[in-house]
Amino acid sequence: MDYHSQPGTSAETSIFREPTLSTLAAAKQVGFGQQQLSESVATHLREQIISGKLAKGSFLRIDAIAKELNISTTPVREGLLLLQSESFVRLMPRRGFMVNSFSKEDVLDLFWAQAIIAAELAARATKRISKEELAHLQELHDAHEVAVREKDVPLAARLGHHYHRTINLAAQSPRLALLMGSLSKQLPNRFYSSIEGQLEGAVEYHPMIISALRMGDPEAARSLMFRHVLSGAEHLISMLERQGLWTSGETAPAVAAAPSPDPATPTRGRRRKAA
Repeated sequence: MDYHSQPGTSAETSIFREPTLSTLAAAKQVGFGQQQLSESVATHLREQIISGKLAKGSFLRIDAIAKELNISTTPVREGLLLLQSESFVRLMPRRGFMVNSFSKEDVLDLFWAQAIIAAELAARATKRISKEELAHLQELHDAHEVAVREKDVPLAARLGHHYHRTINLAAQSPRLALLMGSLSKQLPNRFYSSIEGQLEGAVEYHPMIISALRMGDPEAARSLMFRHVLSGAEHLISMLERQGLWTSGETAPAVAAAPSPDPATPTRGRRRKAA
């Protein structure tokens, strides 16, 4: 469920803009594009933190990471600074970078923020999406259904990725879509792949969202997209629990079933902690 705002390679652009292309065949040939080296370092370390391989309080040595990845220290430092901006690590004076905790509530917060923005993008797309883009969304959904049925997780993930990004582009709100991209990068692609490739709810929500877009109903599109994205949080939390990331005593906050009437001030169905 990766929500980047701009197409990557020319092959990816053809998947976006050519509804007559064989979507299923094209998606099999396309990845998510190349990352800069510092971003690749951040992605590698972020996944290790979220998966629990790097525990809270662990110190990350730049020289050791550079040696492990067979790269220079500069992209490692840049990658760690990126992770610091996302609160995955913090720089301790004279000691280096230390891993922060990553809780169930952190997962929910990331998905909640993505759900709010994705819902608004979907609502805007109802007024701006073209007939060609709607036809292409239907092609992507049909191909996604086949991939999920055949348990082709990588292909289903790519098709789900393109489905969401097509809607985000159709909204014609580039700054909002870029904000979505920055949020989605805080979770490794393989987690989104698991959600888009295995979560049956994706197959159920996608055609309903297309119908809302086709009817030009912004409130229906907003509500459906919000629930669709937020449902991924429950799936990911369950997956990480099975991997033993959290102790059994930690509970996740309640997940809201639908957005509040005013998306700017939702409650998320949980109580704030007392000051």
